[in-house]
Amino acid sequence: MGGQYRITGDKYPRMRRPRGRRRLVFLVVASVTALGLIGWGTLQLIDVFTGKGDKATAAGAKDDCTSKAGPSAKATTTATAAGALPRPGQITVNVLNATPRSGLAKQTADELKKRGFRIGDVGNATATYDKKVNGAGILLGAKGAAQAALPVLGTQLSGAEVKTDGRAQADRVDLIIGTSFKSLTKKEDADKALATLSGPRPAASASPKSC
Repeated sequence: MGGQYRITGDKYPRMRRPRGRRRLVFLVVASVTALGLIGWGTLQLIDVFTGKGDKATAAGAKDDCTSKAGPSAKATTTATAAGALPRPGQITVNVLNATPRSGLAKQTADELKKRGFRIGDVGNATATYDKKVNGAGILLGAKGAAQAALPVLGTQLSGAEVKTDGRAQADRVDLIIGTSFKSLTKKEDADKALATLSGPRPAASASPKSC
């Protein structure tokens, strides 16, 4: 070869690419990146000063509270409805005397009637219980009455034993008066106990977060 790249001896000139093009490409990429960052930062500042970011956050929080509070409120209503107890007027009570004292069943039945209960049979207890109840009394009813009629009647006689039998009618129960019976629970105390028993019951699910 002649001219500038003439070969002399056994050495060859090195062919190098110009560095100016690399620098140009680097400067273009850096400029585009910088402009992009500046534009993104500007948009963020606009959102902050106009309040759009806060509105989006508030909307998200509102949706979150709605989604969590809704099912919990529904669960509470369902639990309260499922745990509703019968009123005294929906319960028929058979008052049976298992003691030697005469007239005790009628006196007790009259008082229960004044307190709103319906009265069924009034008389002496059967041989199964007659003279065999040492406590204040026994409240006896169907298995279905164990969480309904029997607890309501139990507010009227403190210390009574609760038992169930094979009867089918859950709203008809027995109050068997025992030898330790003195009187029914005072009406004021019985009313308080009944109000507490009939009050709303907490739901099993977790409480919703306050918003």
